[in-house]
Amino acid sequence: MSTQELASDPTWVQICQAVALDPQRRFTSRQAVLGSPDALEATLYRADPDDADADEEDLGDARVLITGVFQPPAEWSDSEREEYYDDSDPAQFFSALIECIAAPASRAYFTAEAGDQVAVNTPEGAIEMYFLYEIFEDEDGHHAVLIRDTEALF
Repeated sequence: MSTQELASDPTWVQICQAVALDPQRRFTSRQAVLGSPDALEATLYRADPDDADADEEDLGDARVLITGVFQPPAEWSDSEREEYYDDSDPAQFFSALIECIAAPASRAYFTAEAGDQVAVNTPEGAIEMYFLYEIFEDEDGHHAVLIRDTEALF
């Protein structure tokens, strides 16, 4: 299937139209993250909102392109910044793009949501955990703010 055919896939078009996005532009941005040599392999997990003691659901695999430390908008006041960071270290907040690797028409496809946990495989072979703090989608991709979990996994 050609790139044009993939971008015109009825499921993809429906997903994009549901959030008023141009399917071709959104597909191009998706492919850029999935094909980026700087994007990292990751697995996303979601907590059960009805059972705090339940294991997280394994949503599936994704590619995460960390673009740098999160930079709050210049127009934010000091109090807005304080409220956003909520006594957390601003150096642990990162901007990223996230794309599920599964085809949109497959059962394995998912969309990341705020509150998800993101396990990222680093180039050194380690796993870093992040909390997906905020996410929005536009034609340039799924833009996320991730908070690095600095506690040891084991």
